[in-house]
Amino acid sequence: MRESRNRSKYSKIKNIILKHVNNNLKDYTVLTLFFIVGIIVGVIFINNINESERNQISGYIKGIINSLNQDYEIDNLELLKISILDNFKLTCILWLMGLTVIGMPLIYGVMLYRGFCIGYTSASIIGVLGTKKGIIFLISSLFMQNMIFIPCVLAIGVSGLKLYRSIIKDRRKENIKIEIYRHTVFCTIIFIGLSVSSVVEAYVSSSLFSYIVKFLLP
Repeated sequence: MRESRNRSKYSKIKNIILKHVNNNLKDYTVLTLFFIVGIIVGVIFINNINESERNQISGYIKGIINSLNQDYEIDNLELLKISILDNFKLTCILWLMGLTVIGMPLIYGVMLYRGFCIGYTSASIIGVLGTKKGIIFLISSLFMQNMIFIPCVLAIGVSGLKLYRSIIKDRRKENIKIEIYRHTVFCTIIFIGLSVSSVVEAYVSSSLFSYIVKFLLP
């Protein structure tokens, strides 16, 4: 009986998510493209830096690996606090952008920047460690939390675009209040998802990362 109820709940949640994505498929597609372009730009950028900058990045990455190999312990709680705070700031920024006149291009800009960061980081690590070890490094340190983080950020971005268009389309005070309320509730729910990604980053990815560095990336 309990299993049947749980399945029913999961089915409802799944249907709500699918309906939301289908209703906003164009916005999700456009924001995803901006995100992918950001990744490509990040990879191109790192492949065209000078030798001095390349050596600095290499030293930084190898320094992290050496620290973990020397039994340096990651402060999981501190990492969790930093990650949640960063995600809260990002949520607030994207929430606010939906209320501003220039909100739409700024939301696209945020997606481009987040993609750039991932592309830059990934290309740097693979460039320093090589393809095989670099991919192992990325999977252990970035993959799991970003499986939650990226869809959540896209969802907030789409919500901001919807709010912006609704305000432009109907400037009545009552409509603006309703749309801002919906946007705020939606962002709050998505922030919970971002907090889950922070927990994964602080306690799952960090532990796996430490293990991988010590035993597979000596």
